[in-house]
Amino acid sequence: MSRIGKLPVTVPAGVEVSIADNNLITVKGPKGTLTQQVSPAIKIEQKDGRLVFTNESKAKGADAQYGLVRSLVHNMVVGVSEGFSKKLEIQGVGYKAEKKGKDLVMQLGYSHPVIMPDPEGITTEVPSATEIIVKGADKAQVGNYAANIRAWRAPEPYKGKGIRYSGENVRRKEGKTGK
Repeated sequence: MSRIGKLPVTVPAGVEVSIADNNLITVKGPKGTLTQQVSPAIKIEQKDGRLVFTNESKAKGADAQYGLVRSLVHNMVVGVSEGFSKKLEIQGVGYKAEKKGKDLVMQLGYSHPVIMPDPEGITTEVPSATEIIVKGADKAQVGNYAANIRAWRAPEPYKGKGIRYSGENVRRKEGKTGK
C-alpha cells in the first residue's frame, strides 16, 4: 500500500475539479486549467471538498500507480491555485539575462545571444541581470523549461561559471598546479 496514495487532496476555494468516467481529470483555478489522464485502476472520489483515492486493482503495477496518481492530482491542484516557480542564478563575467517582450535573451559567452521564447503557460521574469525566475501552473513544464535554460551553460567545476538553480551546490575541482 502506498502511504502517499492514502492521503486525501484538499481542494481549496476557487478551484474546481471534474472527473470524467474514463479518469480524465480537469482542474480549473485562478492560475489556469490543467488536464490529466490517469490510470483507470485508481478510483477517485470527491467528498467534502477533498479528493480520496482508492486502489481497486491487484495488478502488479497498481500500487505504484496509486501514489503517482495522487501526486499528479495534488500537483495539479497546487499549480492552478498557487503556481510553481524555479529560480536560476547566472554566474560568470559577462554572463547576463534580460527580458525582451515574451523572449528571454541571455549572453552566455557565445558569439551570439541565446534567445528563448516563453512556451505556452510559462512566464519568465528577470529581476536582475543574474537571476531568472520561471513560473507556471504545470510543475513538469516549469521544471523542464528551467532545465532547458540551464542546459545552455551548465555550471562548470573549475570556476563555477554557468547557470545554476538557486541553492544548488556545485562541486569545485582544483585546477592544474604549476611545476
